[in-house]
Amino acid sequence: MNKLQLKRYAKLLAKTGVNVKKGQTVVVQAELDQPEFVEYVVEELYRAGAGKVIVEWSHQPLVSVHYKYQKQERLEAFEKWELEKLEHNAQSLPAKLYLESADPDGLNGIDQEKFTAVRTSRTKVIKPYRDRMENKYQWCIAAVPGKAWAKKVFPGLMVNAAVEKLWDAILVASRADGPDPVREWARHNDELAQRCDYLNRLKLVALEYKSSNGTNLRVGLIEGSRFCGGGEETLGGAYFNPNIPSEEIFISPKAGDADGIVYSTKPLSYQGELIENFSVRFEGGKAVEVKAEKNVALLEKMIKMDEGASMLGECALIAYDSPINNQGILYYNTLFDENASCHLALGRGFNECLKGYEDMTLEEIRAKGINDSLIHVDFMIGSKDLDVVGITKNGDRVQIFKNGNWAI
Repeated sequence: MNKLQLKRYAKLLAKTGVNVKKGQTVVVQAELDQPEFVEYVVEELYRAGAGKVIVEWSHQPLVSVHYKYQKQERLEAFEKWELEKLEHNAQSLPAKLYLESADPDGLNGIDQEKFTAVRTSRTKVIKPYRDRMENKYQWCIAAVPGKAWAKKVFPGLMVNAAVEKLWDAILVASRADGPDPVREWARHNDELAQRCDYLNRLKLVALEYKSSNGTNLRVGLIEGSRFCGGGEETLGGAYFNPNIPSEEIFISPKAGDADGIVYSTKPLSYQGELIENFSVRFEGGKAVEVKAEKNVALLEKMIKMDEGASMLGECALIAYDSPINNQGILYYNTLFDENASCHLALGRGFNECLKGYEDMTLEEIRAKGINDSLIHVDFMIGSKDLDVVGITKNGDRVQIFKNGNWAI
């Protein structure tokens, strides 16, 4: 892989992704797959002005080992230093960069009952700290290739060739394959902002989805909500890009206002396992029935994680004729597959999708209809014949998507 291009990608993540501020601490979370690239990122973060960069390494195979030998109560327990770390982050607000590379099937065979129970227990402790940090710090999720992930995407290639090809695909999907990715993303963010402005002027109150695969869903929107996309700002005014890549225009719908059925169009990697060929049926805003050809039990557990896990937190619009979908690659990774075409998300919504959220308490935001949950899980519903119609407050119907692509 061209080292110069990787350094350009690292610069993109530092300057456009987290957009680190002078003197700010940055926490980088990464698996052990690409240590050399992590070095590039750390150097670019310092060049962009970071005062301190902390790298937190993880290794997915160790998760299975821990769950095999540790008792559930030990896995659930928080050490004193862990709570102190959560409190420190809530007060100091470091920027965070997450580099994904894990095997989509890396936790096959793990005790899912135990894993879900531990995750739920620990997330309940973490959530109040996360809520205190919400919309106050910059963060970015991006990706680098891991060997197992690369072989999953390109099974016919030898490992090194698969990793090389996945690097190429990631850079293309992330608009980081050219001479100036930072400038390219400035242009891309402008285009997304213009589309958001158009949709927000429509003042939609509902979206209707229909596709020949059986999808027939109506989702209500919150009065005073807004579509967002690309970069966003912290409450302190720091502009950053939370996802690289990102092709989506999204909004958080009204919790408890969804009826109909929707069918997935790509597998969902959840808790280290794949859920495939599934459907979700909604009544009164809640998922009341799920079906799947693979791992339906895992899907059922997911929507019962808490009260908000069965409700929608996001509706995202991406053209079927998108740069990522046109690659013809199934990534088995939500960061990429969700940006290939339209998706929905179960669970937590986004405060920033509510106009004036910065002057509201969390309780007021929830009362307006932004869903709250321990989870936020995206799943893909875009197809080449998906139609999306927006309903205005006056009852007018506006064709938003026609045959999978933008109609506006």
